[in-house]
Amino acid sequence: MRAVEQSVRLERISQERFIQAPIHSVYDYATQPDRWHEWHPTSLSADTGTTGSLPAGARFTEIIDLMGVCVPMSYRVQIAQRPGEFKAVFTSVAADGSIHYVLQPFRDGTLFKRVLAYKTELQLATLHERMVQLSATALDQLKHRLENPPLV
Repeated sequence: MRAVEQSVRLERISQERFIQAPIHSVYDYATQPDRWHEWHPTSLSADTGTTGSLPAGARFTEIIDLMGVCVPMSYRVQIAQRPGEFKAVFTSVAADGSIHYVLQPFRDGTLFKRVLAYKTELQLATLHERMVQLSATALDQLKHRLENPPLV
């Protein structure tokens, strides 16, 4: 009898937004995982053990809502080069991959690119399409939050 092979392929979602805010402000806000829940619809909470942007080598955990299921994620920051690049690799029971931000000054703001790369053994027909939608929503909310900061 033959073993059934699981199809595991690397999926990639790359999206960008122009954000009318200084590059340092965008970097400082987006690289604080404990604030991701403020703009990313799947992020429920993160524990970084600190405040502010995370340096390379930092480890943190996050709880996400993956299609109605709470999934704990473990991360390690691979790249933290303020203000232009941030990358964290992650692992969980549901998926492994990375989140990579590339920022560039553009006109009077910032061009913010977010690349989510992941692989999973989950056989959910709509997962990738849902992840594309959620990523777009996240970037729209990040843009709105940075362009319309709360009044203090």
